[in-house]
Amino acid sequence: MRVVVLGAGIIGTCSAWHLLQAGHEVTLVDRQSDAALETSFANAAQISVGYSVPWAHPDTPLKALGWMLQNQAPLLLRPQWDRAQWSWLLRFLRQCTHGAFAHNLRQLVALARYSQQALQDICAQTGIEYARSQRGIALYCTDAASLQGAERVSAMVRALGVPRRALNRDELLQLEPALQPFAERLVGGCYTPTDEHGDARVFTQALAARCQGAGAQLLYEQHIEHLALEGGVLKRAVLKHQHTGVTRVLQADAFVLACGSDSVALAQPLGLKLPVYPCKGYSATLALLQPERAPNISLIDDECKIAVSRLGDQLRVAGTLELAGMDRALDTPLARARCARLLQRIETVFPGVADTRLPEAGGQPQFWCGLRPTTPSNVPLIGPSRIPGLWLNVGHGTLGWTLGPGSGRALALRMSGQNPNINFSFLGLD
Repeated sequence: MRVVVLGAGIIGTCSAWHLLQAGHEVTLVDRQSDAALETSFANAAQISVGYSVPWAHPDTPLKALGWMLQNQAPLLLRPQWDRAQWSWLLRFLRQCTHGAFAHNLRQLVALARYSQQALQDICAQTGIEYARSQRGIALYCTDAASLQGAERVSAMVRALGVPRRALNRDELLQLEPALQPFAERLVGGCYTPTDEHGDARVFTQALAARCQGAGAQLLYEQHIEHLALEGGVLKRAVLKHQHTGVTRVLQADAFVLACGSDSVALAQPLGLKLPVYPCKGYSATLALLQPERAPNISLIDDECKIAVSRLGDQLRVAGTLELAGMDRALDTPLARARCARLLQRIETVFPGVADTRLPEAGGQPQFWCGLRPTTPSNVPLIGPSRIPGLWLNVGHGTLGWTLGPGSGRALALRMSGQNPNINFSFLGLD
């Protein structure tokens, strides 16, 4: 088939790669000047199979209420005059049951395990380098109740075939000595030795280049004006160059919608309402001052809901969720406060290890924010839409890097008439 993949983040680029491997003719489209310059640009860097856990949990609504008036809260709701926001929130609340949590966890872990294998296969085939580390991921807790909750989830994840195990404080410090300055606050945690981390942007851009080398057409700096139906079938995508304004029309046998949070606006004129809402997250990439004291294991801070990963001579700290529509601003007082909170936490846990000074104090933190496209269940939408010719690969939330390679492989197999060997409820197969 002739396939047009809309969106060149980790999801769209992996889709394009696997479609090429399946023998299809592929065009990859993005509005930026290269792949992975938006949501995949500076994420948490974790391939976290052991932590592919839905945010929708029975404890979440009460915690969220407690966080409502805290600008630096891990999950911040900024109410909007937006029907989509409230509709999504109601659906999210319906997922906050024990039964829904267990079901969604099974779905996410199954896809994450499949995706990790897909990533390893791509690496073996292409030799792409992206500051990859296979030392696992550890989560650390600062109170007993959180630790008990983490241990309960660990047991559920182990039952699904992932070796996530509990650690006491001494075991945690032995695993990652960089936590020693924070030892008095630690009560324990858990560790998944098979998890990984690496730079998603570097990987995605290298894979996009290999797509081009394998025959794909890459169209960058192209704004997607609209998608056009003919007889109820999607046949055309109308593009406009971001700088020249030149319009072009792409015709294809199939289109893959992988534009993250922007997928909602593209699908709506077709009569397709996607249950996806943008959840804003932040990151800071910091220069290491004392590399010998920096963490080598990728970490999750359970109290602040942030991830910390070492990428060569830099430290990436990322996380939090902010529900505020399509707000991508980094220069508002709220955004600056949330970025500053990331630096404060790093200095608290790893004092003196990285340059945590704000720009006004002479520091050079590389701040970033991105809109993670999130479904109420956290389970992504992968497969055929009800519109012939339109396939979906969207809604991966905070797990795009973890789920992307497998999502692309599974979609390519589905589009080629095959069923992936994975226990996942694809669209159209529920």
